[in-house]
Amino acid sequence: MNLYPIETGNFKLDGGAMFGVVPKSLWQRTNPADENNLIDIAARSLLIEEGDRLILIDAGLGNKQSEKFFGHYHRWGNYSLDDSLNKIGFHRDDVTDVFLTHLHFDHCGGCIQWNKNRTGYEPAFKNATYWSNSSHWDWAINPNAREKASFLAENLFPMEESGRLKFIDSISQNNFLKKSDLGFGIHFVDGHTEKQMLPQINYKGKTIVFVADLIPTVGHIPLPYVMGYDTRPLLTLTEKEKFLNTAVENNYFLFFEHDANNQICTLNKTEKGVRLNQTFTFHEIFN
Repeated sequence: MNLYPIETGNFKLDGGAMFGVVPKSLWQRTNPADENNLIDIAARSLLIEEGDRLILIDAGLGNKQSEKFFGHYHRWGNYSLDDSLNKIGFHRDDVTDVFLTHLHFDHCGGCIQWNKNRTGYEPAFKNATYWSNSSHWDWAINPNAREKASFLAENLFPMEESGRLKFIDSISQNNFLKKSDLGFGIHFVDGHTEKQMLPQINYKGKTIVFVADLIPTVGHIPLPYVMGYDTRPLLTLTEKEKFLNTAVENNYFLFFEHDANNQICTLNKTEKGVRLNQTFTFHEIFN
C-alpha cells in the first residue's frame, strides 16, 4: 500500500461560522482571520494505492460552478487535483474508487464535471466507482433547509445517473465499522451531517484517521470548538470526546482535510482534556 496527500485547492470561509460559539479572540490564535473575517481552508484529499485499486478520499470543490458561486469562497493558491495527481505519476482516469466522507459541495464537487459541449454533466473520474452510504444519500437528496445550499443537485444526481454510485452499509457496532469493502475501517459520525464517514487506515505500522469535518483543523481539537455548520452540535461534542479519547489511547495520527497549514497531528491528554501534541507533514512521518 502507498498513501499520497492530494491538494485539490484552497479557499476561505468565515471564521465565526467555522467556530460557532467560540469567541474570535480564542479561535484566531490558531486560525488567524483576514480583514473580512475569513480564514484559510484547504481541500486536501488522500489517495490510497493498493493492488490494482487507486482510491481517492474526497474530491474537493471541482471547477464547474460559476464565478459568482466561487466568489463566495475566495479560492487562493496554485493547487489543483490534476496537478497533484500528475506530480506522483497518476491521472484522474487511473482512479478506480472515490470514497466520499459526505456530500457537501467542498467534498464531492470534484466528482462531476461539465461534458465537452457544456450541455450537461458527466463523471470527472470516468473509470471510478463512487462510494457513499444510503442514510447519508437520502439525507442529501432530501435536504433540510440548513444544509440545502451545501447539497447541490449537479453534484449528486449525475453521480447516480452514471450507474457508478454504490453504498457502504452504515450499520456498525458502537458506530464503527471495522472493515469496508475498500479495505479500511470507517467511523460513522452524525453531528456535522447524517452518517459522515471517516476512514481509518493502517499504514507502515501507524493508524491514520481521515478526520474530515469532525475535526476540520487543529484549532478544532478542544471539545467546545464546533463548527456553526454542524446540524447537531451537541452530538458533535459527544462524538468528538469519544473519538479523541480513543485516538489518544491508540496513538492515532489525524489527517486533516481542511487545515491549510497542518496535514497531520498527534494528540495527548492534559489536565484540560485532549490537546494537540505535534504536527507533521505527511512526508515527515512516512518517508
